[in-house]
Amino acid sequence: MLRHLSIRDFVIVAALDLEFDRGFTVFSGETGAGKSILIDALALALGARADVDVVRTGATRADITAEFSASAEVSGWLDEQALAGGEPDGAEATTVLLRRVVDANGRSRAFINGTAATLAQLREIGEMLVDIHGQHAHQLLMRPEAQRTLFDTHAGLTAAASSVARAHRAWRDAAHALELAKTRDREIQLERERLVWQLAELDKLAPQRGEWEEIGAEHRRLAHSANLIEGVRGALDALSEADDAMLGQLGSIVSKLRDLAEIDPALNDALAALEPAEIQLREAAYSLTHYAQKLDLDPDRLAEVEARLDALHSVARKFRLQPETLPDEHEARRAQLAALDAAADLDKLSAAVEAAHEAYLREAKQLSKARAKAAKALGAAVTTGMQELAMAGGSFEVALVPLAEGGAHGLEQIEFRVAGHAGVPTKPLAKVASGGELARISLALSVIASAASPTPTLIFDEVDTGIGGGVAEVVGRLLHQLGRDRQVLCVTHLPQVAARGDHHFQVAKASTGDGGTLSTVTALDHASRVEEVARMLGGLEITATTRRHAKEMLAA
Repeated sequence: MLRHLSIRDFVIVAALDLEFDRGFTVFSGETGAGKSILIDALALALGARADVDVVRTGATRADITAEFSASAEVSGWLDEQALAGGEPDGAEATTVLLRRVVDANGRSRAFINGTAATLAQLREIGEMLVDIHGQHAHQLLMRPEAQRTLFDTHAGLTAAASSVARAHRAWRDAAHALELAKTRDREIQLERERLVWQLAELDKLAPQRGEWEEIGAEHRRLAHSANLIEGVRGALDALSEADDAMLGQLGSIVSKLRDLAEIDPALNDALAALEPAEIQLREAAYSLTHYAQKLDLDPDRLAEVEARLDALHSVARKFRLQPETLPDEHEARRAQLAALDAAADLDKLSAAVEAAHEAYLREAKQLSKARAKAAKALGAAVTTGMQELAMAGGSFEVALVPLAEGGAHGLEQIEFRVAGHAGVPTKPLAKVASGGELARISLALSVIASAASPTPTLIFDEVDTGIGGGVAEVVGRLLHQLGRDRQVLCVTHLPQVAARGDHHFQVAKASTGDGGTLSTVTALDHASRVEEVARMLGGLEITATTRRHAKEMLAA
C-alpha cells in the first residue's frame, strides 16, 4: 500500500509530505483547490507521461517520491530487475521507493529504490501497486475498445486475448504471403528460369572447393615440366651420378679423415662436421631421384588442365564472379531456387494459411468460452450494483456480438448493454444511458472490477461526478466496504462520501505574496471534519443546522 507521498514544485504545490494508512481515505476541498493534482503527481511517480507544464512556475524541477509497502510479487519483480536497492534507515525489507524528476526544460528521470530506471519499468511496477479510476472513466465506456479492455481485465483474460491477437497476426501474415505469391507469380517464374539456367551451367561444370588453387598449381608444374626435368637431372648429376659428383668426393674425404683421426684424435671435430653433411647430401639425392621418377612430360594432361582452367574462368566471367567463389555460388543458387520453389508452392502456402487459421480458431474459441462465462458473472454483479445506485429494475449485460470472420481481439465484439428500467430490453450503453446513469454504471463497474483486482491500492478520482442524494450515501458505503480489504483513496465533492472516510484530508489553495497560487493539504481531526463536511453540505455559509447534519453523517 501507499505509505508516503512527497511532492516538490509540482503545478501549484510547493512542498507537500503526506502519510497514508490503511482503510478508506478521502480528499475534499473547493473546486480548483488542487485535489486531482495530488492524483496526477502520484500518477507521474507511477510512470505517466509528463511535460514541462507540471513544473511549478519559477521552479527548476518537479520532484515526486512515493513510498509503498511491497507485496511478495513486487519484491520478486524487484529482484528480477536488480532494483531491490538499499532500504532507508529503519525501513522494512518490503519498502519500495518510486521517484520521478521532471526538469523545467522537459527532461524526465525515473528512479526505483534510488536506482535509475526506465519509464516502462516504472509503469510495470506501478500497475502492481496502484489502480487509478479517473474522473472521466464513464466517458471512456462509450468506446468499444475501452469496454473490451475493461471486461477482459476484470475477467483475467488479458493474457488469453494477447495470445489470440498473436495467432490472428500469424494467420494474416500467412494469408499475405499466399496473396503475394499469387500476384508475383510471373516475376517468380522469370527469376526461377534464370536460376535454373545458371544451375544447369554450374551443375555441368561441377566446381569443387579448392579446385581452382589445386589445378592452377598443377598447370604451372605441367607447363614447366621440361625445365623441371632438366634442372632435377643436373642436380642429380652434380650430387651423385657424374664422375666427379659431390657425394663421391665427400665420401673419399670422410674416409681419409677417418683413417687419419685414428692417428690424431684432433681431427675428430672436422670429421664430426663432415659426416652429417654426407648424410644430408645422400638424402637430397634420394629425394630428387624420387621426384624425377614421377616427373614426366605429359602434353595430354597439360591440355586437360588448360581446358579445365578455361572452363572455370569462362563460367566465372559469365556470372561476373571470381573463379575461386564458384563452389559457394553454386550452393547459394541451389538454395535460392529451393526457397523460390517454396515461395511459389501455392499448395504449401495455402496449407500454411489453413493451419494458421485453425490455430487462431482454437485460441479464439477458448477465449470466447471464457468470455461467455465471465459475461454472465459481470452482468449479474453490475445489475445488483445498479439496484443499490437508484436504478431499481435496471439491468446490465455484456453482449458478445459475433464477428463474421473474427478479428485480432477474438470472434466477438464486446458490447455493454443496459436497461434503465424494468420491462425494457437492453440496448447499447452509448445509446440509452443518460449522463447520471452512465456515471453510476461506471462506478458500479469500477467497484466490482476493483474488488476482483489484486492491486493493493485503489484510487477513485471524482468518479462520483453526476451522483447525489441517497445514491451518494450508497457510493460512500461501497467505497468504505472496499476499504476494509484494500487501501482506498478517493477525491470527492460529496459530503455523503467524505463522511464515510476512515481518514480525511482537506485540499485548499491560497494566494502568495507575489500574486501566485499554492495548494496545501491538511489532515483533519474530528472537529475539522465536522467543519469540512458542513462546508460540503452548505457551501460558504455554515449554519448550526449544517454542522448538526455533518455530525450526524460522521456519527453514522
